[in-house]
Amino acid sequence: MNIEELKELLEFVSERNIAELELEEGGTKLKIRKSLAGPALQEHLAAVAAAATPETAAVAPVASAPAAAETALEDGLLYITSPMVGTFFRQPEPGADPFAREGDFVKRGQVLCIIEAMKLMNEIESEHDGQLVKVLAENGQAVQYGDRLFALRGA
Repeated sequence: MNIEELKELLEFVSERNIAELELEEGGTKLKIRKSLAGPALQEHLAAVAAAATPETAAVAPVASAPAAAETALEDGLLYITSPMVGTFFRQPEPGADPFAREGDFVKRGQVLCIIEAMKLMNEIESEHDGQLVKVLAENGQAVQYGDRLFALRGA
């Protein structure tokens, strides 16, 4: 799926007021869910921007990974990558605890973060059981397709 197809899909979901959509194509899995809108979304974005330090306020994408949703590297870690372009959020709303912290054991299907794209909040889930070794993206940071978000050590 290229960026234009993703934009069209997001517009389609938005125009038809679809609350949740799951799509799997060629080994890529995409889940779109509207969870924040209007004032709630604006409050969330304002809170993240206010909490951002100068380093996190700058757009500084992490190293790009191959197009796969997750890749295994020689160090034995699994990297969970961004399936889309958007803004990375570690928690469901301002002031809430993060979905997962470094050192936590996560289960397959557990939500690890949200990526906001075109005013839609997309939950990113773990594809494996394992221990979250490192969070590689900063809260409120712009991420690109394929950017590494988390490093997991498989169970």
